[in-house]
Amino acid sequence: MDTTLHDPIVGQVLDGRYRVDARIAVGGMATVYRAVDTRLDRVLALKVMHPALAADVTFVERFIREAKSVARLAHPNVVAVYDQGAQGAYVYLAMEYVAGCTLRDVLRERGALQPRAALDILEPVLAALGAAHRAGFVHRDMKPENVLIGDDGRVKVADFGLVRAVGDVTNTTGTVLGTVSYLAPEQIEYGTSDPRVDVYACGVVLHEMLTGAKPHAGDTPAQVLYRHLNEDVPAPSAAVPGLAVELDELVAAATARNPDLRPHDAVALLARTREARATLDDAQLDAVPPGARAQEEAGANHRTAVIPRPAVHRTSRLEMPPPGRPDRPGRAWSWRAPRRGVVAAVVAVLLVLGVGTGVWYINSGQFTRVPSLLGQTEQEAKRRLADAGLEARVTKDFSDTFDRGTVMRSDPAPLARIRGDGPVTLVVSRGPETVRVPDLTGMPLAQARRALTKAGLAAGVVSREFDEQTAQGSVLSSAPEAGTSVRPDSGVALVVSKGSPVDMPDVTGESVDDATAELEEAGLRVRIAAVRVSSPEDEGSVARQSAAEGSQLARGDTVTLTVSKGPRMIPVPDVVGETTDKAKSLLEAAGFVVEVDRGFPFLDDTVAEQSVDAGDEAPENSTITITTKGL
Repeated sequence: MDTTLHDPIVGQVLDGRYRVDARIAVGGMATVYRAVDTRLDRVLALKVMHPALAADVTFVERFIREAKSVARLAHPNVVAVYDQGAQGAYVYLAMEYVAGCTLRDVLRERGALQPRAALDILEPVLAALGAAHRAGFVHRDMKPENVLIGDDGRVKVADFGLVRAVGDVTNTTGTVLGTVSYLAPEQIEYGTSDPRVDVYACGVVLHEMLTGAKPHAGDTPAQVLYRHLNEDVPAPSAAVPGLAVELDELVAAATARNPDLRPHDAVALLARTREARATLDDAQLDAVPPGARAQEEAGANHRTAVIPRPAVHRTSRLEMPPPGRPDRPGRAWSWRAPRRGVVAAVVAVLLVLGVGTGVWYINSGQFTRVPSLLGQTEQEAKRRLADAGLEARVTKDFSDTFDRGTVMRSDPAPLARIRGDGPVTLVVSRGPETVRVPDLTGMPLAQARRALTKAGLAAGVVSREFDEQTAQGSVLSSAPEAGTSVRPDSGVALVVSKGSPVDMPDVTGESVDDATAELEEAGLRVRIAAVRVSSPEDEGSVARQSAAEGSQLARGDTVTLTVSKGPRMIPVPDVVGETTDKAKSLLEAAGFVVEVDRGFPFLDDTVAEQSVDAGDEAPENSTITITTKGL
């Protein structure tokens, strides 16, 4: 269903200038629309604050701060802000429209990326953030959703709605803003937001691009927050064997839990990224990740959380065993108790997700909080539950993350409140299980994905090749190949048939109807570009086509046609009295084709007449005839 039909702003013209055509995205603070600037005839994106928030001065100030901040960042990898205004309940920003998709869309569709592709995306992101950092701003909400990839391949950073001045780094009584999976430890614990929090988030994004999965997963935002505070981001090669050690080192440097150990800003991380790339050969850069996980982490981990942070005393501590396990025998192991602010933040997350504050106080003495048991041995987890007066029930399941015999999850989850001595079910790891890759040859892609899911695997990178013997959309091969034993949840790369190739015809100069009919008859889809261009072709005919004549496309591929506004009209220069050579030079430089008609009998080389009078306009590339003197 097209939900834009029910959006009252669609179809309106804001401030007598911006015509709202369609809704394209909805966020926590605003909705983004595709619109047209009717004064400049330019397609743009209009970011309109939710009317319910427009009455809140704090939100409006933060919203307008985005416009002022980004307007100072004249950088090709930053989504530009053109204008800011308000009409009634609508407070808006007019922004650059980027036709394409987000990095999140790419990761959801393709899973893990090849290192070259990951670095090709990371470098312009760091360039954009580096410009912001050097201008004195911190983004604070870097994530794949805010990385736009245009149809032309350009990468741009969007949504500077959470920017703050670099000097304004601590907020112990405000809120922690950002997305849980990408928050730096100091953001969670202290509310600190200097350029190094963006560096940390970029390290997490790089890990996700290389492996297809976030480094810290969890059933609740509280678990993810805890892991960011207490666990290092794992090396990407742990999930994708064979990745270069330089990539592991790059992720480790960017995601160091101690901010003093990270590159000091995005410019420094960009330099380190380019140094790492320079050490990699083509085989390392183009390595296909055979075992990368390509499934999205579901639930609250994706959401941007606004976490209230009550004022705390920095020296207060609270004992809170982490969801890890003691190290191997023979090595010393100790845990540092987290600050009370962490607990307050975790509790606040749970409240935001729906735990009513009234229930917190009513009959509180009848409830017990489930301790954190993840990663502990079965015996230790049972002992801790018994100490808390809770009953333990045990089930077992396979896991390639948790060691055999350790708790991989509990029901209810850690920190949940449970009445009386109610039971807690512990799911204990049986260790890794191996499964065989099924034979997917000849299956339609959707059916192959279902077969992989049923086998406990995931579809990894999908590439396509022409094959006249296999139906379009069906699987040609897989990597690893059928029958190979792999661990559950491993990604399986698929090569899918594009069917017989379709040779792209030349439809420039044809009417839109004729060109559309010809392409659709060839099995192609047609899209008409929103903006027309000047060209030598007649007005209303096809000026450009997105695929070159003779290129090979697959049936069902989309070809974009750009319609001509007709040739550009150019003033004709005055060449009467000039020599033939000089007249030709002047007319050709202005954009015309020149023909010379020499008078009879030929007397001299001076131009006596020109076919279009000087100062009149003629179509670009049209022919101007000049006549030399005769009798």
